[in-house]
Amino acid sequence: MSVAQERIRARSPAPAGAKLTFIDLKDNARIPAKATIRFAISGMEIAPAGTARRNTGHHHLLIDTELPPLGQPIPSDFNHLHFGGGQSEAEILLSPGRHTLQLLFADHDHVPHDPPVMSEKITVEVLAAPEEKPRTAAAPNAKVFFIGLQDGAVIPPRSLVRFGQENIALVPAGTKQDNAGHHHLLIDTDLPPLDREIPSDFNHLHFGRGQTETELTLPPGEHTLQLLFADHEHVPHDPPVMSQKIRIRVQEGSATASMATPAPTAPPARTASGRTPAPNDAAVYFIYPRDGTRIFATSTIRFGLRNMGVAPAGVVRPNTGHHHLLIDVPTPPLDAAIPADLNHIHLGNGQTERKITLPPGEHTLQLILGDDQHVPHDPPILSERITVYVGAPAKRSARR
Repeated sequence: MSVAQERIRARSPAPAGAKLTFIDLKDNARIPAKATIRFAISGMEIAPAGTARRNTGHHHLLIDTELPPLGQPIPSDFNHLHFGGGQSEAEILLSPGRHTLQLLFADHDHVPHDPPVMSEKITVEVLAAPEEKPRTAAAPNAKVFFIGLQDGAVIPPRSLVRFGQENIALVPAGTKQDNAGHHHLLIDTDLPPLDREIPSDFNHLHFGRGQTETELTLPPGEHTLQLLFADHEHVPHDPPVMSQKIRIRVQEGSATASMATPAPTAPPARTASGRTPAPNDAAVYFIYPRDGTRIFATSTIRFGLRNMGVAPAGVVRPNTGHHHLLIDVPTPPLDAAIPADLNHIHLGNGQTERKITLPPGEHTLQLILGDDQHVPHDPPILSERITVYVGAPAKRSARR
């Protein structure tokens, strides 16, 4: 059954005075191509997706689209961004020109409330592309290519597309290294400027966690696909590493062995405690800062993970999870979903860094990996709790 045919669901009630707004972003504002959009909700509380509580929900950002059906779950694509980890801001990258933005609150099942809680729809003017950036070197014989997908292929509307690379290393975005980078998939578009950051939208899909495949949904008809490799800042290499641009035809009812729709995911394995198992040698740690570091009030905190993979919240894969950043709080219970608030920050989209702002003084930071339901693994994967200072280091007492 398609989304359009999905039955109307019971909607969670919302108080009449609930209000959803953008913070410091007005209609007709001019913004850079890469901007942080912040949201505010009043009269209700934020709760992660999957948490059913009265008068709660989580944010969704609609980009260049109309309101979806209000009796169904909000779609999840590049025009409908979900913040199911309870996030109240997002860094987005838009192409130059005019775009529309609107916020829509939704309940634990991603269904808008009754009455719907939404912001006004605003228009923003995105300024010209950022300035030219230095390009990372690539080996002359480096190449990227599609696996099992040829020019002229006929595929179903929902297909698994796989990528490969040779003579160049695959590393996540943010990892600076010569002759290394990550994949980008260009859909129905020409090559972007090669000396600038690749846009992030429906036509330019980023795979910054080092993914080598994606489940792609396209409408019936003719389409073009091309792979473009890029460095830690999403800038193409010098020389550029890109595949041939291929033409495909999407057709209902078609299927090929290499492009068949993947089988449904099996239920996740659980330990005797009911939690998701993890390897005994897995570890999560801070890349920046280190214990005792003095940092700026607004700093980007970066995380590392060993012997496990990163997967977004809601995605069930063995030996994977997503990061949670704890600020100035003790370790939460390890047999329940990690809370989502200003002290327990969920990185449910698979992010490996987070920009935070802290007041002057001493603060503690800790990382915990959570599974598809935000529950710590068994055994738990957590970092040491480190201390950082904003401003001058605090003087420690003789007792400490």
